[in-house]
Amino acid sequence: MFKNLFSFNGRIRRTEYGISFIIYSVCYVAIRLVVDGDNGPKILLLAAIPLLWFLWSQGAKRCHDLGKSGWWQIIPLYFLWLIFEEGIPEWNEYGENPKGLGSFDANDYQDSFPLQEEK
Repeated sequence: MFKNLFSFNGRIRRTEYGISFIIYSVCYVAIRLVVDGDNGPKILLLAAIPLLWFLWSQGAKRCHDLGKSGWWQIIPLYFLWLIFEEGIPEWNEYGENPKGLGSFDANDYQDSFPLQEEK
């Protein structure tokens, strides 16, 4: 969980996206409470850039888990869909399933209990 936080490549699960959204919200509120005065808007802008990059990158990876482009997250209230919709269970063009489910390959499977030959 939380690999390549600022990268737009790959897929993440709903849990990671939800936690990312909470982290963004808490950091934003904390910065708003701390920053005040004449330099407030400048400091807020400087702090908002990495926060927004973090949120957008996590949102793009979550869109990828649904098989969509990261641009879908600019749709109003689409973040709710990202939180509640189950991802595609198999590999898609954005990578393998972050849950690790649906990636079973029969060629790689080795039976741990080999059958005995009948005599």
